[in-house]
Amino acid sequence: MGDFSLFTIIIIAANAIISYKGFNDYSFFERYKFNVGSIRRGEQFRIFSSGFLHADMSHLLFNMFTLYFFASRVVYHLGEFNFLILYIGSLALGSLLSLYFHKDEFHYSAVGASGAVMGVLYAAILLEPTQGIYMMFIPIAIPGYIFGIVYLLYSIYGMKNRIGNIGHDAHFGGAVGGYFITLILQSSLFETDLLMVGLLAIPIIILFIMHKTGKI
Repeated sequence: MGDFSLFTIIIIAANAIISYKGFNDYSFFERYKFNVGSIRRGEQFRIFSSGFLHADMSHLLFNMFTLYFFASRVVYHLGEFNFLILYIGSLALGSLLSLYFHKDEFHYSAVGASGAVMGVLYAAILLEPTQGIYMMFIPIAIPGYIFGIVYLLYSIYGMKNRIGNIGHDAHFGGAVGGYFITLILQSSLFETDLLMVGLLAIPIIILFIMHKTGKI
């Protein structure tokens, strides 16, 4: 499962090439980044194009390394074409959730593949929930389902409190995309791993309740 798929190579190459162009061409970067005002004026292509731009090299490398480590698991279970559907769908859901929460902030901007990558990560966790995930400074593997739940709960906290220069809503939206698209493509999980399907839905339900009650 460690081999690169063709679509993974294409996605990483596209991110590298487009991001590098953006590093060196300010007008290109400004033209294709996520910007609420521009999208609401009709430039919906930014919902997708922004997912291939990055703020700097470290931002690009972090996202691509994360994609590299988890893409093969998703490809193994779902196949290459379905992996591509999941990646693009998660990218779109991440951008759309960000647009929803910032719809009145016309100057709000963002870039990065984080929503799409988070969708792939959450899909990998859903498909292999007990697979260990290692984090920097933590010497033991964290079970994937625990990592996924905790990370999304932190994303909710980050969204509510506007923590850091991070698109927490795009991360969350991407994970939601990865979760639901995986269940559509692999509906057998409802029979083989219903407990994990339910556990990994907890942060999504919490966000829905918080939004409905006006707490976020």
